[in-house]
Amino acid sequence: MKPLGPIPPGFTARNGELVIGGKIVSALVKEAGGTPLFVYSRDLLDARMAALRAAMPQRLKIHYAMKANPFAALLEHMADLVDGLDIASGGELDMARKAGFLPGEISFAGPGKTDRELLAAVRAGVTLNIESAAEARRALDGGQTLGVAPRLAIRVNPDFELRGSGMKMGGGAKPFGVDQADVPALGREIVAAGARWRGLHIYTGSQALDAAAVIEMQGNVLAVAAELADAIGAGLPHLNMGGGFGIPYFDKDQPLDIAAVGAALAERFDTLPDGLQATEFAIELGRYLVGEAGVYLTRIIERKVSHGTTFLITDGGMHHQLAASGNFGTVVRRNYPVAIAGRFDAEPTDEVNVVGCLCTPLDRLADNALLPRADAGDLVAVFCAGAYGASASPSAFLGQGPAREILV
Repeated sequence: MKPLGPIPPGFTARNGELVIGGKIVSALVKEAGGTPLFVYSRDLLDARMAALRAAMPQRLKIHYAMKANPFAALLEHMADLVDGLDIASGGELDMARKAGFLPGEISFAGPGKTDRELLAAVRAGVTLNIESAAEARRALDGGQTLGVAPRLAIRVNPDFELRGSGMKMGGGAKPFGVDQADVPALGREIVAAGARWRGLHIYTGSQALDAAAVIEMQGNVLAVAAELADAIGAGLPHLNMGGGFGIPYFDKDQPLDIAAVGAALAERFDTLPDGLQATEFAIELGRYLVGEAGVYLTRIIERKVSHGTTFLITDGGMHHQLAASGNFGTVVRRNYPVAIAGRFDAEPTDEVNVVGCLCTPLDRLADNALLPRADAGDLVAVFCAGAYGASASPSAFLGQGPAREILV
């Protein structure tokens, strides 16, 4: 048997059935027109933001990294909760503007920005987090073409990484950002060229659950930012400190202690060097804000026994929830939190494999999992589905098409 991950707090049952946003899931499925279905909870989004605001220093701005989940209704809701938005493509820029984010609230990171994307960003007035000297010069050229001074910050590839992070995005050779040693010269070039200097972006990794590692990373970010600001000599109007806050997906994962992270950051803010006294600070978070607020619902088509092993075959799968299938960068597949939605509070009795409808052995949602008895017609709930689910999965694979999505 493989243990299931921990179901996030905030989910309850009514007459044994899972409730999301005050409604039983069978009613939500009917309302949405069927399964597979992603359901995102406004209440859980609001609660997460409120808890984070309470834990972090008041001076700190909170940005949403929309690559985690760009669903339009969710994005519009987040526009009322966060202080800014981090995007990674021209397509996301269009979605961000439609959701009501103002240009001054948006920053655009990511390697390989095309000339078209750079022009669109300069024209819109969003901040470009520059990933190379060549990109900086293309952005400056775009500004000259448009007669606009572009808003430019430099994304730094620092000499350190976020210890214990799920995906390391800083330290050593990386496609992301400008190597730390090269930042001062590029910063001076950008300022001399007449751009609107917006500061630095230092993102080192993601999905960290160790508060000590996050605290260490934030201390390193502040130290490097102060050093680089002095070397550039133009002040530091804004520092995006990155994110890295993780959520528990698997058995034995423990939630990140955000109270400890916030307390340590507040102490550092009280003793900032002179070069950072006037700086505006922000963190960018994606999965931490939205991941636990989402549930993927899929219906069992058939209960099948093969060589004594029970398979619950569903109408969903990895084409919607690639990460839960173990095919989104994990080395060893472990089970996400999964439940039988109509028997949410029932005792588990059956060891089963929950699989999808695709013609590949990779299409797995739970392996050797202990769950309550389930049969054809029952709903399976996969939790922690609010981030890197619908938009990060190959929905066109085998012609299955996308899942439905609703915000409740």
